[in-house]
Amino acid sequence: MSVFGKKNGGEQAEAGDTEAISSLIDKSMSITGMISFAGKARIDGLINGNVEGEHLILSETGRIIGNVKAATFNCHGILDGDIQANNVIARKSCTIHGKLVATSLTVEPGAAIDGEIKAAAKDHRQQIEGKSQAQLLSPPEASMQHNTDG
Repeated sequence: MSVFGKKNGGEQAEAGDTEAISSLIDKSMSITGMISFAGKARIDGLINGNVEGEHLILSETGRIIGNVKAATFNCHGILDGDIQANNVIARKSCTIHGKLVATSLTVEPGAAIDGEIKAAAKDHRQQIEGKSQAQLLSPPEASMQHNTDG
């Protein structure tokens, strides 16, 4: 248990907040391709590709066109892609277009999120993941068509 009495998820978010930034993509930089990192990274520029790592900060000038997979994702900028993270913080200046799957989700007033959101505690998420993809993704029209064929 940490000094402030937070449990596992809180400790991970706290570690991401206090850890020094080990990688920086400057706002004058544009990168095409997959990026993988350890520690804490901040993106001020443009990434055209997937990003995977521990603690990611997308600044107000940053943009990612691709998917993000991280332990913590702090979004101030623009993301066009899917997010899979334990902790996501959507700041008031951020815009997210895509599917968001997180154990913990914080959305500030003014943040724009366009897409599917799945935010649940880990034990509840495991119950959801236990269902078949067909059950989760089948549109209502498909089941209605099946009933009218008989």
